[in-house]
Amino acid sequence: MPNLNANTASSSCTHPHSQTHTTCRRCNKGSFHIQKSTCASCGYPSAKKRTYQWGQKEIRRRTTGTGRMQYMRDLPRRFKNGFREGTQAAKKEAAAPAS
Repeated sequence: MPNLNANTASSSCTHPHSQTHTTCRRCNKGSFHIQKSTCASCGYPSAKKRTYQWGQKEIRRRTTGTGRMQYMRDLPRRFKNGFREGTQAAKKEAAAPAS
């Protein structure tokens, strides 16, 4: 008796594969679900970033200090000087030669 369902597996492989996820504009990962319009990684377009306490490693990877910190890396020095702007530092007197 011939197997009538012999070609079902190969025929199912010919269907086009639709794309479910694409690049997220906030986290730049390929986790943005197209039909849901939600990122599986960062939760975009939600205002708050998607984080869970069971994902401590992931929180550690994304937290402050893992990037360039263009604004925050200068804050301690600027705070120490009272956030002054537009002034010139006073010239130091030349040290008297020891004789």
